[in-house]
Amino acid sequence: MIRLLLIGPPGAGKGTQAALLAKRYSIPAISTGDIFRENVANETPLGIEAKGFMDRGEYVPDSLTNALVRDRLSQPDAAAGFLLDGYPRTIDQVHELDDVLHENGTKLDVVVQLTADSDELVTRLSLRASQQGRTDDTPDVIRKRQDVYEEQTAPLIDVYAARGLVAMVDGLGAVDEVTARIAEVLGARGLSEDA
Repeated sequence: MIRLLLIGPPGAGKGTQAALLAKRYSIPAISTGDIFRENVANETPLGIEAKGFMDRGEYVPDSLTNALVRDRLSQPDAAAGFLLDGYPRTIDQVHELDDVLHENGTKLDVVVQLTADSDELVTRLSLRASQQGRTDDTPDVIRKRQDVYEEQTAPLIDVYAARGLVAMVDGLGAVDEVTARIAEVLGARGLSEDA
């Protein structure tokens, strides 16, 4: 059972690594970004509300995000472990996650911080936007998201580092190389595919 949080700036490869790690460790990858995009595509009330924030490069408010994550973590497949991608992003969300895990009698095992150069991320996300036709990945919006990340999310690293949970991993390079780096830091903490 592994309870893992992936954290890092937009474009650092969290979504790609989340999918690979979820399969490797047989745990669900819970991505708030995917949940929001699905709601936007289906034009649900939450999706319509979330789209305005996403198109401006802003985070969806905590109240909406917390409700989605609380519900998702209560589902049976998350009982034996999970990987969170894109949550928590604020100190208030850290407290909410702490409450949810405490209620479930569990805790996070590790926080993997993917690191990457800002300019490289703008290039990576701009390429993805052109390939996928994503309207939320213009260079201006990407830089705005990086600023919001630095302001709101980076301080979470300090919170989790104080708990001894942070493992830094270089997020640049071939996908399989990054996955191998993450597996190595998990193994060093006694978390294996058999855990």
